[in-house]
Amino acid sequence: MTDALLDVVTRGVRVFDLGRPMFVGMPQSPNHPQFWHTLPRRHGDQFRPDGSSAANDLIVTGTHVGTHIDALAHVSFQGRLHGGADAAQAQAGGRFLELGVHTIAPMVVRGVLLDIPAVLGTDACPPGYEISADDLEATGVRPSEGGVALIRSGWGRRFTDGTAAYVGAETGVPGVSEAGATWLADTGVIAAGADSIAFERLAPGGGHTLLPAHRVLLVERGVYIIEALDLEELAAAGVHEFTFVLIPLHLVGATGSPVRPLAVVAHD
Repeated sequence: MTDALLDVVTRGVRVFDLGRPMFVGMPQSPNHPQFWHTLPRRHGDQFRPDGSSAANDLIVTGTHVGTHIDALAHVSFQGRLHGGADAAQAQAGGRFLELGVHTIAPMVVRGVLLDIPAVLGTDACPPGYEISADDLEATGVRPSEGGVALIRSGWGRRFTDGTAAYVGAETGVPGVSEAGATWLADTGVIAAGADSIAFERLAPGGGHTLLPAHRVLLVERGVYIIEALDLEELAAAGVHEFTFVLIPLHLVGATGSPVRPLAVVAHD
């Protein structure tokens, strides 16, 4: 926890940072442009008359890299986006003006953590485990209409093990099933998130071949998806209800945005 967040704790609330650090070589989906950061201008390249200098950065990244939110424009089904919009027409001009990430309002809402390993009596879901609607129900935590539900599989522990371990192309990755996605949408949440790279279950060796939960949430029900969350500290603290704060970058027409979500709870 940073000094700034520790200072917040002393003032009556505790803030959990749910976002992953972004750095060159970090684990990310191979389907999106790699994150890159460099310094095109460094201290000492130029000096001002008073002897001072400045450094600045160049960042290249996909919008679905690191902890991020999927806009409704991210996925189509049979040529249609959420609400029936024609996907090909909606992307005319190289951006989605109707369903892009710039249309997502800042979130300051009730959030809940659904800790699936706690239900299963384990530290983490097995690779390729499909989180069912019954699993979500068994947590005893009910998401609320207009709120956000975060699902912990325990897979987030692998983020520090590198790309191969976290992406899980060969092993498969635990995640929410199609029925689980329907269960979440039926609660009325505006967004659902997870600690894995794809939110839903990835079959061993299957990669991103089929993504039914994305179809259900983004296309059919209009629920945003948040991926690559860090939920370990929240779960370890036994926090299951909190104020959830998330603000996407105002990227006009983009299909997603890196984010740094927060969970805020009262602290004695």
